[in-house]
Amino acid sequence: MKKGNKKGLRKYIVLFVFLMGGASVILFNQTMQYSSENEFCESCHVHPQATQSWRLGNHYDNKSGVIVGCVDCHLPPQGWDYLQAKAITGVRDFYGYMFKDSSDFNWQQKSGRDAAEKHVYKAACLHCHQNLFPRTLSKKGEEAHLYYDQKSARLRCINCHLETGHFHDKKKEQDLSVEMKKNEKYNYPAWPDSFVDFKERIPDSFVDFEMVAVPGGEFEIGSPADEEFRDENEGPRRRIKISPFWMGKIEVSWDEYAQFYKETASQGRSEDQIKQVHYVQEVDGITGPTPAYGNPDQGWGRGKRPAITMTHFAARTYCEWLSQKTGKNYRLPTEAEWEYACRAGTENAYFFEGSPSDYSEKATLNKFFGADTGTINRFIIYALNSNSQTHLPQDVKANPFGLINMLGNAREFCGDYYQEDIYKTYPKDQVTENPKGPASGQEFVVRGGSFKSDASKTRSAARDFTRQDAWLVTDPQIPKSRWWYSDCNDVGFRVVCEYPVQKN
Repeated sequence: MKKGNKKGLRKYIVLFVFLMGGASVILFNQTMQYSSENEFCESCHVHPQATQSWRLGNHYDNKSGVIVGCVDCHLPPQGWDYLQAKAITGVRDFYGYMFKDSSDFNWQQKSGRDAAEKHVYKAACLHCHQNLFPRTLSKKGEEAHLYYDQKSARLRCINCHLETGHFHDKKKEQDLSVEMKKNEKYNYPAWPDSFVDFKERIPDSFVDFEMVAVPGGEFEIGSPADEEFRDENEGPRRRIKISPFWMGKIEVSWDEYAQFYKETASQGRSEDQIKQVHYVQEVDGITGPTPAYGNPDQGWGRGKRPAITMTHFAARTYCEWLSQKTGKNYRLPTEAEWEYACRAGTENAYFFEGSPSDYSEKATLNKFFGADTGTINRFIIYALNSNSQTHLPQDVKANPFGLINMLGNAREFCGDYYQEDIYKTYPKDQVTENPKGPASGQEFVVRGGSFKSDASKTRSAARDFTRQDAWLVTDPQIPKSRWWYSDCNDVGFRVVCEYPVQKN
């Protein structure tokens, strides 16, 4: 081939490559643009509620008329992170669309903060909201954003703004002081004349609740070394003797807690002012909660559902108030009392039949074939039957002592400070009577499972503890609330009344 022909051919090749490269870039950009449109997302997603709630949210219906699309929140801003996240998200969503049944998805759970953190990018929020202190920002918002600046490594925008992108039509927040409608208020508390179940009445209210007589006895606290999903803090097992006591049949309900709030609430006071009130108040006074930061019942309803999101301090104060109102000695259960009452004479992992590997999603076979829920569903509210929220007590059966949802619905505070190896301090060859845990500590014992818990965490011996700092991360108040957790919505409590009754 002549030299001139070779040169000409080379030009054509370069031109062809250039044109193909340009066409590829154009095609790639058009594909990226097309696949980033809201209509494209909606064509593949099987969650129509997402589109409906988006159109009701502030990112669609706002004063400025600016519409924020799906990818503006659910992908990082443009760049390599954007491309990588788009590829991963696309493959995941396409697989779900082709091979999964959308009717099995728990959309309520997926719209919660724990799930949303995996699909909403802080960088995307800050890409649009570059000025965190606009002129229209409220005083409360300013304080919250100042706090965010200080804690930006730990906080995400959706800690406070979870419902900004998609509107959640929650039930209207109820006033905690709303009374139940009955014919007349109670004037006197109950005074049982023997050790039997009784119905307590809170004077000057319409509220009553059932107390179960738990007989004294002995049991082995903790779990055997071969129990499935056992943790090290559940041993070694020790023999414990428990004196008789009364325990609430159900977890303290919103009806009960609302009366406490009504009579003691520190409406409008700051935490600093609360400290001053504690300093100058009379010895017999009870100072109650400040208004909650957010909706404490999460929009799920109140009534007989367990009261949640209060701090350990608030639960203890409630018991002090209840003791004053009724003239009895109410308190939180010790850890030993709690496990004794939960087991109710049984010695296995649960107070009902079955093993953790039957019920847990973590069990190897259950990951492929699903967990057996037939028995466990009758006795506790947990991750597989809760629809990611608390339930009313009548939804499950009681344990042999007559106590409802000891292992589920809401985790429960105990009065003990937490110590991982506390059982080691109890004598090995003796029976320890009514142990109360360590004399001091930083955190408190939490027992039982909740509506969030896998069955492996609802065993009678399973132990946990409060995480005061982590459960108050979102709360921007200085000082942080003593009464309400901003980042824990599955812990409540159950009361114990001491026997014999000694009038205060």
